[in-house]
Amino acid sequence: MRLLLVEDDLMVASGIKLGLTDAGYAVDWVSSAERALDVLEHESFDIAILDIGLPGMDGLELLHRMRGKGMACTGMPVLMLTARDALHDRVRGLDLGADDYMVKPYELPELLARLRALLRRSQAANSAVLSFGPLVLDTAARSAGARLGGLEGEGELHSIDLGPREWTVLEYLLIHAPKPASKEKLLQALTGWDKEITPNAVEVYVSRLRAKLEPYGVALRSIRGFGYRLDVQTQETEAA
Repeated sequence: MRLLLVEDDLMVASGIKLGLTDAGYAVDWVSSAERALDVLEHESFDIAILDIGLPGMDGLELLHRMRGKGMACTGMPVLMLTARDALHDRVRGLDLGADDYMVKPYELPELLARLRALLRRSQAANSAVLSFGPLVLDTAARSAGARLGGLEGEGELHSIDLGPREWTVLEYLLIHAPKPASKEKLLQALTGWDKEITPNAVEVYVSRLRAKLEPYGVALRSIRGFGYRLDVQTQETEAA
């Protein structure tokens, strides 16, 4: 998942980014509302965390503009994370369109739980567990598995060992299943602005995932010129 962090304090931003990166998020950080608006004009994110006390334009005005007519990020989940704990600040933030509001200092496990809840809500999901066919991904427990026998909700759950980037790819594919995911979006979910890997490296993680999923009857199919999608194999598809 790709996250935009808007925070002017370098130490605070570094701590948030480290914790969220370790949890599997691709975090892109900007230190001002003006820079955030510029970025949001031409890039997309799955969720945003905003501070209120920003230099220049504050976080509340930024939120107001993000929710304005014609903005591509109008429906993106937003969590306000700020030292301002006054009731009128919380009320105004929520009234302007924030989906959640947390006060610093924060505890990382709670922040992660709130982000998962916002992402589930944005994807119309009601559980921390993502599933597709026999696949089961518990985003809270960070565990992956598949039902032996290939039946959804039935059979013994067999654990699947995933590396951090394999997890990110599979989580993104599951959230969007059965729709395909573009190679570009998968790359952004993996790295954001920190271009540690090349587009070709996405194919490496897809290949590793494919080998781990196929024994459970799940195919990771390539769509020429676009990207990839998950598909539950049946006798008909295997024969084809």
